[in-house]
Amino acid sequence: MILLIYLVVIAGSFVRITGSGMGCPDWPKCFGQWVPPTEEASLPTNYRDVFLQKRSKKVEKFSKFLTGIGLSETAENIKKDPTIYYEEQFNAIKTWTEYVNRLLGFLAGNAMLFAFGWMLFYYRKSKLIYLAAFNLVIMAFQAWFGSIVVATNLVPWTITVHLFLALVIIGIQLFLIYKFSPIDESNKIILPTKMRWAFYLIFIITTYQLFLGTQVREYIDELTKQGFGRDSWTDKLGWAFYFHRSFSWLVLILLAVMAFYNERKYHFRPIRWTFFILVLGLISGVLLAYADMPGLVQTSHLLFATILFGQLLYLIFKLRTQKV
Repeated sequence: MILLIYLVVIAGSFVRITGSGMGCPDWPKCFGQWVPPTEEASLPTNYRDVFLQKRSKKVEKFSKFLTGIGLSETAENIKKDPTIYYEEQFNAIKTWTEYVNRLLGFLAGNAMLFAFGWMLFYYRKSKLIYLAAFNLVIMAFQAWFGSIVVATNLVPWTITVHLFLALVIIGIQLFLIYKFSPIDESNKIILPTKMRWAFYLIFIITTYQLFLGTQVREYIDELTKQGFGRDSWTDKLGWAFYFHRSFSWLVLILLAVMAFYNERKYHFRPIRWTFFILVLGLISGVLLAYADMPGLVQTSHLLFATILFGQLLYLIFKLRTQKV
């Protein structure tokens, strides 16, 4: 199941780099169909006006919701954003790219529902059932919020919230896996206090890095809309890019030191894998920032970052109950 959740993250990133986020103008159906069309001829001639009206109604409802929770300024900005009311021309490739993303989300949600049913049968007396139920609710909310991301025509901050919810789901699911997994004494990790605290610091920085990365991506999208090319991005990205880059090297140094001590004394494979994943993530980040290699490199960068997040979090779960 955790694999399916990661596949959804990958698919979501691929949707974004291909510009397929509006490949399906409605939700949960796609062009009003459970199986989307493959050619524009099968759609009504006024389909753009039809789905724009539907989306406008959803934006209005979402704006009222934001106003109700005290975010009236944000609601007004959304309603006044002219890009929200632009309906893209049908593109079969983009439509099916977005549709596959939704299918993976559907599979991940049903896998989580199945796992919850299994837990009710075998662990119904455990208090962790409530946590599993809460994660299921978040998954449902994530699906609904995906419709908001579509309705607002990919307003940048909604994409960031979408990622945050995905990380919460991954974190809770990893905690449940840890709690319900049998204890393997041969793979038990016991580290000194300083190394454990270093792990906590690395995890905090890595999590912050994920959100800095989404901010950098938002700035890049805005610069692209304004007509700026890749050669001028670095000069205009501002503090978020430099913080993102600097923290990456800080995490590398901390993990390198930890990996060095691990190889000298402990030889724990999870720490080796954590360092290896970080290196791959940094390589993809360098290629993304300085080489003309966008596209799948962006997907791999997000993938390595989320895997690193999950790996560090799972190690923290194992370390927090262990003493030297």
